[in-house]
Amino acid sequence: MGESQSVEDVRHVTCTLCEAMCSLEVRLDDAGAIASMRGHEADPLSRGHICPKAFALQDVHEDPDRLRQPVRRTADGGWREVSWDEAIRYAASRLLAVQRQHGDDAVAVYQGNPNVHSLGALTHNPTLVRLLRTRNRFSATSVDQLPHQVVAWALYGHQFLLPVPDIDRTDLLVLVGHNPMASNGSLWTVPDFPQRRRELAARGGRMVVIDPRRTETAKIADEHHFVRPGSDAAVLLAIVRELLGGAAGELTGPAAYVDGVDAVRAAVDPFTPELAEQVSGMPADAVRTLARDLAAAPSAAVHGRMGVSTQAHGVVCQWAVQMINILTGNLDRPGGTMFSTPAVDLVGRGVLGPGGFGKRRSRVRGLPAFGGELPVSVLAEEITTPGEGQVRGLLTIAGNPVSSTPSGHRLDEALAGLEAMVSIDFYVNETTRHADVILPPTGPLERDHYDIVFHILAVRDTARWSPALFPAAPDARHDWEIARDLGAALLRERSNGLRERWSPETLQTEARLRLSPRRQLDALLRSSGARLSVAKLEGMAAGADHGPLKPRLPERLNTPEKRIDLAVPLVLESLSGLATELSVAPGVGDGELLLIGRRHQRDNNSWLHNSARLTRGRPRHALLAHPDDLAARGIQDGDTVVVRSAVGEVQVEVAATDDVMVGVVSLPHGYGHRRPGVRLRNAEELPGVSMNDLTDPAVVEGLSGNAVLNGVRVTIAPAPPVTVAP
Repeated sequence: MGESQSVEDVRHVTCTLCEAMCSLEVRLDDAGAIASMRGHEADPLSRGHICPKAFALQDVHEDPDRLRQPVRRTADGGWREVSWDEAIRYAASRLLAVQRQHGDDAVAVYQGNPNVHSLGALTHNPTLVRLLRTRNRFSATSVDQLPHQVVAWALYGHQFLLPVPDIDRTDLLVLVGHNPMASNGSLWTVPDFPQRRRELAARGGRMVVIDPRRTETAKIADEHHFVRPGSDAAVLLAIVRELLGGAAGELTGPAAYVDGVDAVRAAVDPFTPELAEQVSGMPADAVRTLARDLAAAPSAAVHGRMGVSTQAHGVVCQWAVQMINILTGNLDRPGGTMFSTPAVDLVGRGVLGPGGFGKRRSRVRGLPAFGGELPVSVLAEEITTPGEGQVRGLLTIAGNPVSSTPSGHRLDEALAGLEAMVSIDFYVNETTRHADVILPPTGPLERDHYDIVFHILAVRDTARWSPALFPAAPDARHDWEIARDLGAALLRERSNGLRERWSPETLQTEARLRLSPRRQLDALLRSSGARLSVAKLEGMAAGADHGPLKPRLPERLNTPEKRIDLAVPLVLESLSGLATELSVAPGVGDGELLLIGRRHQRDNNSWLHNSARLTRGRPRHALLAHPDDLAARGIQDGDTVVVRSAVGEVQVEVAATDDVMVGVVSLPHGYGHRRPGVRLRNAEELPGVSMNDLTDPAVVEGLSGNAVLNGVRVTIAPAPPVTVAP
């Protein structure tokens, strides 16, 4: 007989590194290792698309720097591995000791972006956080997307009723401060964006981008308009004004369930295209033309993302985006902006709270809470400011706020003064290096997954189960098991007697913690009306395809009487003085430039820089600046410069490019891993600085308190020469 041939094992899993939910076809060799990885062509949502980040899944799985056992800080500042039982007991005792001495609110919680990419985190972390009984809750929401959610709550009655562009059928797509060529969509699950863009062009459609940088998306647009950072509100409100009776007359066609049009017309009257040109630099005629095009197109969709949320007028910008879609009749229209019909409808089932604004304010500065969370820009001051309610302990769950939130270096200093800190994370990063104990969950290839959030934001109604590619190590714990065990430890520590320990409420909570994510998901699927179950999805390699998005309004609304009131008091009150503020606002000071962020297809927020596949090639950490701005300062392309803001300074190489408009500079988000104690192989070698050592937590979005990361005033100057000691 001839030699036997090895048979490759083919698996299909979901990439969990961004919002696109791309399905991957992975081939394992006869030793069980990854032999190849490619996009799964039969998947109806991602359609075979794959981006470089997907290959980093293997790098994360194999990364020797990834923690696989709990570690506890030693007296000399190092780490030692400990058992799970010891780590869980120690974590619970440290947090509760702070609360017993100073009150429940003395412990804060910060949850990072990766939580939304883990089924187990979504099913179990809410219970864990509730068990801490603290009102000091923070998350990445107030870093980049809070204005989006505030507007959804105000208009549609729920913070996660977020309409997305129906790109597969639209005739005109307008993106504002949005770069899906790099991000694969954000608050818009749109895998395979490059091909979808080509299909838009093939059917005669157009794409327009408004952005202070000629981004990867702007470079493939039919039109790109530069606008000064932070000026988008003037442009968007001018478009609304034109739609409601500008020079071309009224161009609107809102649905019958829409109220408040007259109030909006009066409120936006001062925002002329001429004001927009004065403030933003976008020509008034271009503003008028775009308004007419939006009204005349058979279907059109406008979507704004990071660039319009992380600025001083983010809520106004996101409200204006919704106004444009509603007033042109494109909300809930095929090819316009639409709501999905997810198999697991967390909004309709009431699993996700609708949100609520301003019911509580932060202790020091009085910024409003939304949906039970405070803006993360106040976290450092809540730690460092003495008095009743001072934060003295912290639980971080898959978050790195030292890198990703304003004035990270100040938060870094604040964390060093905490009485107790616990982190659930599998890296020692800029934030978790301050923890007393780190509890590492399994990696993304070692756990089952179902995207219960991003199906809400998807451009097609699908459902897909993703089984773990590799078995977890015998002593490893999934994130839901960490939440289960830490939650149970908190319950035990708090139970002073048998009556409390065996109360119905306590027993119910413990039972909820013991119920696996798979069983919880299965119950939701079976009761959803979609006629699905986990077992059924396991037999469907490409998942279930329920087709393109469908009109859902007004039934989908969560508002009284299923109507939309455009006249949101929170917004209209702010508009009364905004036109004057914009028209008389002082320009940048002498020598100042406006700093904006940027992201890259091969980056993932503040992590994945330990992936050799993603960090190879040309460096992409440099400060981008226009050649005219460099020449005016005697700076050459490639020089090292000092970038200074009101709160800090960094040194970084500069790259000359006309991809940014004059007066604007750009730094990538998520770099700067050289703080002491960060355990990453590339930390010392990887160039780059943290943009958020320049952003100011005192400057926040005017209505929601969201962080302002764009339009930061900075100066740049040649770095002083390095002197070498003889």
